[in-house]
Amino acid sequence: MSYMIKLKIMKKILVPTDFSNNAYSALCYATKLFKNEACHFYILNTFSVETPVLTSRLNTSKGEKLYKELSNESREKLTETFHAITRDTEDLNHTFEMISVSKKLSETINKTVKSKSIDLVVMGTKGASGAKEVLMGSNTVRAIQKIRGCSILAIPDEFDFKIPQEIAFATDLSRSKSKEELKPLIDIASLFDSKIRVVHIHEKEQLDEIQERNFKQLKEHLKEVKYNMHWVSKFDQKSRVINEFIDEMKIDMLSMLHYKHGFIESITREAVIKKIGFRLTIPFLVMPASS
Repeated sequence: MSYMIKLKIMKKILVPTDFSNNAYSALCYATKLFKNEACHFYILNTFSVETPVLTSRLNTSKGEKLYKELSNESREKLTETFHAITRDTEDLNHTFEMISVSKKLSETINKTVKSKSIDLVVMGTKGASGAKEVLMGSNTVRAIQKIRGCSILAIPDEFDFKIPQEIAFATDLSRSKSKEELKPLIDIASLFDSKIRVVHIHEKEQLDEIQERNFKQLKEHLKEVKYNMHWVSKFDQKSRVINEFIDEMKIDMLSMLHYKHGFIESITREAVIKKIGFRLTIPFLVMPASS
């Protein structure tokens, strides 16, 4: 299923939707964030048809009927979303394409990222269930855990767009970073001449030799944008330190690189997420590390 208009070579952005207000809010945020860029948005809805392992002809017939019902509902709601977003962005240089698939969300996002050469995945953090105690919805957590080939921008529940003038980039300087890995962060900062506030949470007073080398490399990568370094001692769990920094510096967007066994993996363990105090109150840019 596809609705397309005036497709050119553009930035390609994938926005999953479950048709909740939060999902539409995330889509609107993305269109405003890139309001001065030519973008092609893929709006994705996935639905699943549960079928018994032992299938009789009757069960198969029921499954086919359910599939048609869910498929029709998905397409109809995507059509409504298409008309709504084209109306809401008629003065912007954006185009939209709707995708309806009967597959698991993370699997479909990964395939679409590869097949469509997606530059960024944007998703709301709370789905249609709207559970208040969920700090990041299970779909967002799963996406951050499983999607490594593309950056993800997670938008808090019904977040009103605000120009990200202050962007925090949290790092422990323990690993080297390529300019390509930091490109999504640098690109967003360049859109609004934003300031990147690099926050290093340290446990020792001085950098070791590896951290010094990585610090020098990071400064070289960021030389074309405005940035400040902030040295913050680890007086509490990292998540709480970051929360305090966000509040104190009035940060508009948080960004991190996603390393295997790194901080992001620890905060996206569903058993841990409610305990550690990592509350997503601003957009969160997760960039995949190459190693």
